[in-house]
Amino acid sequence: MNTHTSRRRFIEKLGLSAAGLGLAATIPEELFATPKKMFFDISLAQFSLAGSLFAGKLSNLDFPAMAKNDFGISNVEYVSMFWKDKATDQAYLKELKMRTDDLGVRNVLIMVDSEGDLGDTDDAKRKQAVENHYKWIDAAKFLGCHSIRVNISGKGTDDEIAKAGVDGYGRLVEYGAKNKMGVIIENHFGPSTNPDWLVKLVKQIKSPYAGVLPDFGNFTRRTEPEAQTMEAFMKTQVIKEYDKYDGVTKMMPYAKGVSAKTHVFDDKGKDTETDFNRMLKIIKDAGFKGFIGIEYEGGFMKMMGASGNYLTEYEGIMATKRLLEKVGGQLS
Repeated sequence: MNTHTSRRRFIEKLGLSAAGLGLAATIPEELFATPKKMFFDISLAQFSLAGSLFAGKLSNLDFPAMAKNDFGISNVEYVSMFWKDKATDQAYLKELKMRTDDLGVRNVLIMVDSEGDLGDTDDAKRKQAVENHYKWIDAAKFLGCHSIRVNISGKGTDDEIAKAGVDGYGRLVEYGAKNKMGVIIENHFGPSTNPDWLVKLVKQIKSPYAGVLPDFGNFTRRTEPEAQTMEAFMKTQVIKEYDKYDGVTKMMPYAKGVSAKTHVFDDKGKDTETDFNRMLKIIKDAGFKGFIGIEYEGGFMKMMGASGNYLTEYEGIMATKRLLEKVGGQLS
């Protein structure tokens, strides 16, 4: 059925007379045109709603319904900190799985934090960190996710952390492979903000279940926080900035997902920190066809008292979605 026929039938359903069918010419083609399939799927990263979650206004169990009903997004990415005491609770996992199944929502991945340093230079601590992640692989498998996201961190020189990280991450990938579950590293903290360092580490893990999660906003090396709190992280200082476009280009051959981080938009709806046209072209040219997750942090920054023209969580998520759809449609 072409768009002209669709418009005619639409008007007929309104009960208009044959003479009134001339109105069809005034109705935009876009109203009836089939949306163009983009080369990627959009998912919603849970940290986009961190303010609501930390404030107790939203629960982990209700997150998938909000993603689907409020934002029209049927793919979700969880963050472990918002339900860390439930990772082994089978009743809780069954309830979450039932809700997502009923909604028609796909569970994409779990972002895992605060389970120990996979790059710890102490063998015993590193081994414990690896084992601490097992429950998240098990939970992700039950929910039908394709991967968990981990961090590579530790104390020592970058080379020392890398050596330990190859061991710790490699062991965890082995466990993931047994469960057919990806274990992917995000450019997040410390040396992992350096794309060359991160890619070199991942290349040493010879497994199809190893990979990375490029994040548009995490190519900044900062000082170590004085404590493992959000307030402490907000007070850290910049050490070095890596080029994000070069970084994503280098990471894409190993990417099993992408995190589209946003903070502030201009009056034309463009992100003020990342050129989405340039970035999405890099992603497309790499042959990527997976999930690009919306990770709007402006709402959280606003809650933490940061100065800036931040949108609300809802507005920021929708602004990011519109930008991804606009640019993704143009490139597809």
